[in-house]
Amino acid sequence: MAQIGQILVDVPTMQTNDPYSYAIPAELEHQVQVGMRVIVPFGRGHRLVSGVVVGLSDVTSFDGKLKPIETVLDLAPVLNTELRQLADWLATETYAFRITCIQTMLPNLLKTQPKRQVQPTTTLTPGEMATYFPEGAPRDFDATKLDDATVAGLLKLQRAGKVEVVYEVKDKAAAKTTTGITPALTSAKLQEIAGEVAKRAPKQAELLAYLAQMSANKVVAQATVAKQAGVTPAVIATAADKGWLTKSTLEVYRDPFHQPVTPTQPLKLNSEQQVAVDRITQAIDGQKSENFLVEGVTGSGKTEVYLQSIAQALQQGRTALMLVPEIALTPQMVNRVKARFGQRVAVLHSGLSKGEQYDEWRRIDRGEATVVVGARSAVFAPVENLGIIIMDEEHESSYKQDENPRYHARDVALWRGQYHHCPVVLGSATPSLETRARAAKGLYTRLVLSKRAKAQPMPTVHIVDMREQLKQQGDSDFSEPLMTAIQERLDRHEQIVLMLNRRGYSSFVMCRDCGFVLKCPNCDISLTLHMDTHSMKCHYCGHEEAIPHVCPNCHSKKIRYYGTGTQKVQQALEKLLPTARILRMDVDSTRRKGAHERILRQFGEHKADILLGTQMIAKGLDFPNVTLVGVLNADTALGLPDFRASERTFQLLTQVSGRAGRATKPGEVYIQTFNPDHYAIQLAQSQDYERFFVTEMHMRHQGSYPPYYFAVQLTASHEEEAVAAKAMYQIVDALKQGLSKNAIILGPTPKAIARVKRKYYYQIVIKYKQEPQLRPVLEQIRQAAQVPARHGLSVTIDSEPMNFM
Repeated sequence: MAQIGQILVDVPTMQTNDPYSYAIPAELEHQVQVGMRVIVPFGRGHRLVSGVVVGLSDVTSFDGKLKPIETVLDLAPVLNTELRQLADWLATETYAFRITCIQTMLPNLLKTQPKRQVQPTTTLTPGEMATYFPEGAPRDFDATKLDDATVAGLLKLQRAGKVEVVYEVKDKAAAKTTTGITPALTSAKLQEIAGEVAKRAPKQAELLAYLAQMSANKVVAQATVAKQAGVTPAVIATAADKGWLTKSTLEVYRDPFHQPVTPTQPLKLNSEQQVAVDRITQAIDGQKSENFLVEGVTGSGKTEVYLQSIAQALQQGRTALMLVPEIALTPQMVNRVKARFGQRVAVLHSGLSKGEQYDEWRRIDRGEATVVVGARSAVFAPVENLGIIIMDEEHESSYKQDENPRYHARDVALWRGQYHHCPVVLGSATPSLETRARAAKGLYTRLVLSKRAKAQPMPTVHIVDMREQLKQQGDSDFSEPLMTAIQERLDRHEQIVLMLNRRGYSSFVMCRDCGFVLKCPNCDISLTLHMDTHSMKCHYCGHEEAIPHVCPNCHSKKIRYYGTGTQKVQQALEKLLPTARILRMDVDSTRRKGAHERILRQFGEHKADILLGTQMIAKGLDFPNVTLVGVLNADTALGLPDFRASERTFQLLTQVSGRAGRATKPGEVYIQTFNPDHYAIQLAQSQDYERFFVTEMHMRHQGSYPPYYFAVQLTASHEEEAVAAKAMYQIVDALKQGLSKNAIILGPTPKAIARVKRKYYYQIVIKYKQEPQLRPVLEQIRQAAQVPARHGLSVTIDSEPMNFM
């Protein structure tokens, strides 16, 4: 009986959520492995699609004749056992298709079908070299153009480690290469020749002596040989012509670390840090999947706790995975990890070029990198033998993916911790209510760092009532106390961080005669004025148009700009403080690759006095000379129709306040607000997380919100509002029939921004404690939505959404 492959095809529908059986051609039998990608004919038209092998067997329940696999896409599996199991769990948890989850886990390069080359290694026999590499050079690997026997032979060689596959990116070889040098003669022969040429060609003799010391099969970069032997490329070229050495292509990795780092040593821990490291170390040593919450005030030395815990895992011969929430935070954190662990560190985030991502992924896959640092998607890094998983700033909303599969990186990290029997460390100065509540229940071990690591006092926080300032000095972005404090810091050559969580120049443009506000034609939102591009932009769909000077509605010229954004504040600061050097950090100023790093490096080198930015500057940054933090408008999130609005405001204010006074100089914070009595702002002033937790939990209990209840959000979207609304009313009927009376069903209602990218959005929110029928009911709804999806109706299911907007 021929071998049969169970293939999950890359056609995300309900019908393809289970694998299809395909015959494996005789030549490829026992060479195809689970986890490989293949090309298979699919459907009546026999169109070729890619798929993933999820099982191998000798029997099938299919009666007819099986279609054969067309060819393999990979010479080795791209998914190991762990990631295949994780994909299945993720599909169930997020109501997504299995193939969608698999695609999410793969690096960008493997989601396409790029050009690939097979390279021979030095272990190939002359016969194998002649058969598979007749031209003596790497060959293109396109299995559709190779016969099955050749593919089968290459598969065997790959499994024996005799060949390697190299992918190409954007028509350039993904593997960055340089010239490698290998001795062509024995050590004794090279020494003999060196003696003969020593007098007439001393440089050649020096090179020969160097080659004689090299091991026979070792390949060394030409640049290294030239430097260590003290010879020029011309001398090396002569030696190659004389047959003393052979040149070959040597792969070198691109370095995503764009600045050198100085190695660091472990710091002396205070008593609280030591307790934390000891507890985490016990779990690493005991191979226990214990979950920890490291709740430490800003500047309490959480990073040092992470680094010393990672060191313990590495000492045990295991690996480490560390997640950070955003690219903006990655440079400083990555540099600290790199400074401690050197070449063992790999970094993964979307800010890297495709080539850099590819190199880092391969270093991890090959086991050359044992510490991985990255943003959300790095949680899927193919790291084997994990000894610890760390999630810094675990409360951050950027850890939740907002498209299918709608996973939270924290849940994936906890799953992998169970799989590898290793601890998961969640760290934050302001943990999410869900995490803190789990710690209160004893599901997580809570480790508290209540003091700053260097015993510096917490910054003094002042609340400025902007209602009073408005009466005294009119409409201004800067209160008098804040401007006085800024000037004092400039006089003392200290640095200032200013946060305004709104980019652009003005929030909207309005006609003062008729009240017309310029809106996006595709979305139910006003356009934002951007002076750097002299245009009106939509922050939802990217629509852009010219700034109007005449009202399109009443043709009045009384067009005015309302609200404020980071661009407008920068302009105002430049007028008020002409000598101050100002850097702006927001989405608009950091679009280009490496921009985050460049801005932070400039600020760290004191090439600027003021760093002005959106929330991306609020956390993780550590600059010793920053002694003043100003929050220009603390109310931007408070007014949102979101049950997490108070929590987000408290977290943001506490985090940004923590940027001040982190070294020897005391810090001060000014929070400007029109809601000075709001509990989130009052408790951020005193940095009292525990009191905020109790207060906010009381509010959530009263409103039946998480973490007292679980939540699921269903959203329907269509270009016609009536179609989206009708679909939601049908879904509500199905939910009421399938769920118990204890489930709370809210809606359907239009979303807070009802139209985005020309589609109308309606939503339903389900709040529940125990609903055994919920999953089957939602699966039925998902299945029923497949047919309307062909006509433009989209229904999405989001388990534990970050907001209901």
